[in-house]
Amino acid sequence: MQIVLPGALPDPSEARELAPHVLTAAPTLSHWLRLGRASTTLSDPAAAGCTCYEHWLLSTHGFKPAQGQNLSAGLGPLWAGKVTKRDQPVWLAELVHVAPSRDGARLFGANDLSIEPAESAALFDSAQDFFKDSGFSANPLSTQHWRITIDGNFAPVCSSPGLVSLGSMNDSWPKEPEARPWRRLVNELQMLWFDHPVNLARQARGLASINSLWLFGGARADQFADSRSTPAFKVYEALHAPFNAHDWSAWLQALSELESTVFEPLARTPPELTLIGRDRFVQLRPSTLARFTNRLPGKHWSNWWSPRN
Repeated sequence: MQIVLPGALPDPSEARELAPHVLTAAPTLSHWLRLGRASTTLSDPAAAGCTCYEHWLLSTHGFKPAQGQNLSAGLGPLWAGKVTKRDQPVWLAELVHVAPSRDGARLFGANDLSIEPAESAALFDSAQDFFKDSGFSANPLSTQHWRITIDGNFAPVCSSPGLVSLGSMNDSWPKEPEARPWRRLVNELQMLWFDHPVNLARQARGLASINSLWLFGGARADQFADSRSTPAFKVYEALHAPFNAHDWSAWLQALSELESTVFEPLARTPPELTLIGRDRFVQLRPSTLARFTNRLPGKHWSNWWSPRN
């Protein structure tokens, strides 16, 4: 079993400051870091169109982007689950909140909105007339996502909502002429949902409105490796939110809780680890030789934990 820790790999300058605190908060994990054999993979979120965690997830499932696609395209079939037509593109739209910001607009993904199934269903029902003759059709996939079918050859290169939520939405909004029908549809839905009963009720409860859709995906299910070849893994996301917020006090608290609930019970049988940061992830495999090789120049764990260049 492999343990995956999104948000466990701070940026190098922060990692150097946090290193002594990590030793105190998570001694079992620290022992694994010292004795593991590390392999680092770099990620370019802007080019991939997805977060480093999503990059790892797609790579682990054996996704291969086609010509003209970014890595993020694979999130469509990956998150759609069971896909019957494996040779057809899978597009998804996520229910999101868009708010004005100093940089233009800020997107908040569905994971931040606590969407109820009844809210998602009501918004879907209200949108049906707007999809007619728009060049797009929609089917509910989950509380957070709709499956989108696109008429014609429109195939935008999209960023994932997870990545867009970390920066300015304006940088990722599709601007090509072919995207005008989609932009028009989204604008119509934004106006429809502005005073929709679902959102009026949410605002009365102090919750952000669900006021837009974000399109992403576009790859085919047959671009993935056989699922039987995907290694078993367990994801623990407790570090992810404080990592994205740069709240290192909360991050260390979450790390301490993982130490007592996850790491310490496995102290006698060290697992494989994947630590994920903003633009790199490190895979650690237990090694009986690491206690000797880590004494060699350039082999100490701090060299990959907080590299200086």
